[in-house]
Amino acid sequence: MKIHYMTGIAAIFVVAVHIMMRLVMPFGMSLEYQNVIANYHNIPYAVLLESILVLIAIHGFNGLRIILLEMRQSRNWEGMVTTVTIAAMIGIVAYGTRTIIVANGLSLG
Repeated sequence: MKIHYMTGIAAIFVVAVHIMMRLVMPFGMSLEYQNVIANYHNIPYAVLLESILVLIAIHGFNGLRIILLEMRQSRNWEGMVTTVTIAAMIGIVAYGTRTIIVANGLSLG
């Protein structure tokens, strides 16, 4: 639960910074293709996006894990739920990181 609480508090902070950075320009303008791509080329902002991705993925999948463990309790169930949620979290983070890297103009291979 400590991980869940810490990631929740940290996510509130980084999402607040993200929202404040979006308020710098009009909302419609911030969604234009050139501005979105420019965000990924801004390294500090790309790091912020990556931290949001990691924190929300950990917080969300840990919350799902806790809910599933409350539904049923056995050693096999706990092991399966933990393994599946960690694998899903890693998959989401890997795909999101790949998106940030590709949008930044870097190649993966």
